[in-house]
Amino acid sequence: MKIDVIAGDITRIKAGAVIVGFFEGMESLDGDMAAIDKALGRAISGLISRGEVKGKPGEINVIHSLGKINADRVAIMGLGKKGELTLDKIRGAIAETCRHLSKKRVDNIATVAHGAGVNKITLAGSAQAVTEGVLLGTYSFRKYITKKEDEYSEIKQLTVVGRKKADIQPLEKGCIKGEILAEAANIARDMVNEPSNYMTPGDMAEIAKKIAQDNNLELTILEKREMQKLGMGALLGVAQGSCQPPKFIVLNYRGRKSEEIDLALVGKGITFDSGGISIKPSNKMDEMKSDMAGGAAVMSAISAIASLKPGINVTAIVPAVENLPGGSALKPGDILTAMTGKTIEIISTDAEGRLILADALGYANKLKVKRIVDVATLTGACVVALGHITTGVFGNNQELVDKIVAAGTEAGELMWQMPMYEEYKEQNKSDIADIKNAGSKDAGAITAAQFLAEFVGDTPWVHLDIAGTNFDDKEHKYKVKGATGVPVRTLVNLALSISSQR
Repeated sequence: MKIDVIAGDITRIKAGAVIVGFFEGMESLDGDMAAIDKALGRAISGLISRGEVKGKPGEINVIHSLGKINADRVAIMGLGKKGELTLDKIRGAIAETCRHLSKKRVDNIATVAHGAGVNKITLAGSAQAVTEGVLLGTYSFRKYITKKEDEYSEIKQLTVVGRKKADIQPLEKGCIKGEILAEAANIARDMVNEPSNYMTPGDMAEIAKKIAQDNNLELTILEKREMQKLGMGALLGVAQGSCQPPKFIVLNYRGRKSEEIDLALVGKGITFDSGGISIKPSNKMDEMKSDMAGGAAVMSAISAIASLKPGINVTAIVPAVENLPGGSALKPGDILTAMTGKTIEIISTDAEGRLILADALGYANKLKVKRIVDVATLTGACVVALGHITTGVFGNNQELVDKIVAAGTEAGELMWQMPMYEEYKEQNKSDIADIKNAGSKDAGAITAAQFLAEFVGDTPWVHLDIAGTNFDDKEHKYKVKGATGVPVRTLVNLALSISSQR
């Protein structure tokens, strides 16, 4: 999508549609909307007076200009109550409006910095939200569809219009940042939406090579023999049932002159999860191609971080394997030895994500990083607890937890901290090894997080369980069917926050 920023009169902009916002309870029109209304012979005022335009959230009204302005249509989107406006509401409203317009075969839109000056919303902040909303809300994965759909159209041009030349610089700044964040999330979406026969551990490694090349990142890919030398028995135990060789991907961004790593992002990369010998039910097993969403998120996040160039050193680590029930597959009752030397009794081969993360977290700790955030589609229990709306947050450091939650709020990616009381560790105790990989069904998301905590020691650490938020089955705001790209933008916001406080 081509994105331009200009200053001028929006009634003179040539586009398939211009988008204006209307607040619920608004008594009079002003600014750009008033100018458009005047040019259209008070057509918008008439719709408002008849109660057809109310400004409620999610409301979209489209009228044809009939040549009275240069744009073919005017889309009026509801922004809700003015006092309740947030950047995320702008992001969501513009996404739904653009998706509606694309179905009308509109491929060129113009809009303004909605809400700038309201509730401390800046021009740059609004422009970023608008850009993110358009790019995220109109995303689609059509790579394998050969039939052209009549109602499908792609928005190819976005023009953000400022009232004066002084507006251009902050608007451009916001649009650039919004584009970087949204495109990174869409890269993660693409990876997760790929079928698993086209997104193997080897394919993830190839994408990592491209990300490294495009963003001037250091890249290390450990092969099976190197993992064996490092003692990554937990990861290799999961991989042994598949003919696809495992890959251990490490991407490094250096934003300051130091060998110290400020932040390690660790992402679960199970490219397909059958459950192994503890095989999953067949219903919705096709969605288990998304079990590498954590790995996709951290790879995409570090690409955006590299583009934004904060003064921080970040490492992304992705253990990438398949979990299949082959003849050499891991079995319940087996015992594995992790990179840290800790022994693990296998209760369920479907609790495999925590096994590969155990070695990835051990590797991150060996690098002596200052902070670790891991991202994983880890437990169905987290879906039971929080549904498909909120990501579960677990950690051993409240300051880092608070930073993650704040970064998620800024991105519009909802987070909720879960308890990590010592008493939950009891369920992970084994009679024949140091720890077992699954306890009872009770508090499954918490006991899984407590398992991971055994491999981070005292390093400040947060675990994000995105089992419920990585994939969606319906369109809503800037989310579309399929992969969501959660929590790419949260991770980028976190890195920028840490950088700004150095």
